[in-house]
Amino acid sequence: MTEVINYTARELLRDGSQVEIRALRREDEADMLAAVERTSAQSLQRRFFVMKRHFSEKERAFFIDIDFKNHVAIVALAEDAGRKVIAGGGRYIVFAPGRAEMAFVVVDSWQGRGVGSILMRHLVKFASDAGLQELTAEVLPENAAMIKIFGKFGFKLAAHRDPQTLHLMLKLS
Repeated sequence: MTEVINYTARELLRDGSQVEIRALRREDEADMLAAVERTSAQSLQRRFFVMKRHFSEKERAFFIDIDFKNHVAIVALAEDAGRKVIAGGGRYIVFAPGRAEMAFVVVDSWQGRGVGSILMRHLVKFASDAGLQELTAEVLPENAAMIKIFGKFGFKLAAHRDPQTLHLMLKLS
């Protein structure tokens, strides 16, 4: 999936500001960790389901070493105080043939501006272009904004075993 590795696109947010959507790169690690620092504990818990502020070396490697076949990750870069920062990021990870789990997070100061929907649109297209048949996501029930975004893209509630999360699924054509 080399086209995703080199992918870049410009998008307009609801407020008219611009973001660049592109593949996550190894050299983004420091900016990715800075984005985590700018993200509230509540937003991080909604993404990781536990209080998460720091990552082990193994976790950092997992999040930054992307093969763009079974693990696809993109970021939204925005202008903030004269420099580009990561406003959000999303990924999907193939867990079975034709099936992948998706997740993303948006830095709090960028929430409510359309970053999540833009990331979702690009990830769904990449997954479809890659021939995946199904995307899934685990979401905490109190994460209304994320549930709304997944619903907007056609994800449906699916049965699962964990009563602490909602299991959402999208069939791709």
